[in-house]
Amino acid sequence: MKPFFAILSIIFLLGNQFVSAQTQPIPSSAKIYHQLQKLNFLGTVLYVAAHPDDENTRMISYLSNHTKARTAYISLTRGDGGQNLIGSEIREKLGVIRTQELLQARKIDGGHQFFSRANDFGFSKIPEETFEIWDREVVMSDLIHTIRKWKPDVIINRFSHESHGKTHGHHTASAILSYEAFEKAADPFSYPDQIAQFGTWQPARLFYNTSWWFYGGRDKFAKVDKSNMVAIDIGTYYPILGLSNSEIAAQSRSMHKCQGFGSALSRGTQMEYLEFLKGEPLSEHKDVFEGINTTWSRVENGKPVGTFLNQIINKFNHQNPAAIINDLIQLHGMIQKTKDKHWKKVKTEELELIIQNVLGLYLEASADKYALTQGDNAKLKVEVVNRSNQTITLKSATLLPLNTSLAENMMLKYNDKKIIESEFQVTNSIPK
Repeated sequence: MKPFFAILSIIFLLGNQFVSAQTQPIPSSAKIYHQLQKLNFLGTVLYVAAHPDDENTRMISYLSNHTKARTAYISLTRGDGGQNLIGSEIREKLGVIRTQELLQARKIDGGHQFFSRANDFGFSKIPEETFEIWDREVVMSDLIHTIRKWKPDVIINRFSHESHGKTHGHHTASAILSYEAFEKAADPFSYPDQIAQFGTWQPARLFYNTSWWFYGGRDKFAKVDKSNMVAIDIGTYYPILGLSNSEIAAQSRSMHKCQGFGSALSRGTQMEYLEFLKGEPLSEHKDVFEGINTTWSRVENGKPVGTFLNQIINKFNHQNPAAIINDLIQLHGMIQKTKDKHWKKVKTEELELIIQNVLGLYLEASADKYALTQGDNAKLKVEVVNRSNQTITLKSATLLPLNTSLAENMMLKYNDKKIIESEFQVTNSIPK
């Protein structure tokens, strides 16, 4: 069996501060299997709202874990204008806390996280007041930038763009901007400075994630005409994870600690409703991706990738995830032959993480000091462990941006821990 060659570049230096880095825990074989399933789904969703904790974690978790879609939430603000139940930090410092809470929430529900430069200045009664304080063009630019970069097939607004005066002005403003951005993202004359990097993008559909709460009660909502809505039971149970979608969502929701939004775990059927706003019409109103090709055949040269990936998924061994390593390497080469640059980049990154995970490859770097300024010296320690029965050669390990070589052609046998030690100086040439 040919050895697998891994290339490792270790990046620590951020401006003039030294940031120690360490690996995330290696996921279980069940979660690796879940990653393989997501690798086989080529569909993307963007959820849009105004603040941290506005997002519906039940919907984000369902789309990420059940549908297997690439799912992201963009919070137009970082929550600087909120209150703080766990400390004395307010304004910018509170925004830092709420940013980190959002990032932790996404680690749990499987979504990605984006922000814009909108200012959370506190409660606003109407969207007009909000737009007087927000720089509307800047926020719209950020939202369209995210759409063009993330390339969602489906956009979901948490709030209605027609709720003038009925809710927080920031909420309505977020929906108004999203409603307009749906077409503007495809317009080459809108923010043309972005196009060279991301091109234009036209999402297929826009929805509003409504609920009984917005109608003033369950009884009132029961009488609403739902023929234009997609009804989804998001209470599904995932045997492979041992959790229901609602339990995952509650754990994610409970990350919003400073706002007191802890949520009790719940189980059983729970319905969510997505009201269709515009885009490609639905015929059955059962699936937001109805009629959208989410298989590998959506990209040129992609159909063989999907066929081979299905074979890999069917032969996956939970007791020995590394048994598919050669197939994954072959799959890596096949993805490089596809023609869609966006999906090639996205799926290559997903696959390379899976390759690392099936090998149980552990990488951790730490320094003897938590912070450095230019001219200071530090000692670096890197731990590398291959916990699979595959022979791996660590081709190179490099400290950037110093371009210092830490190791070359290091053979990594099963469970044989390697320690790489180095000393370096933070030179004046490192960017501040």
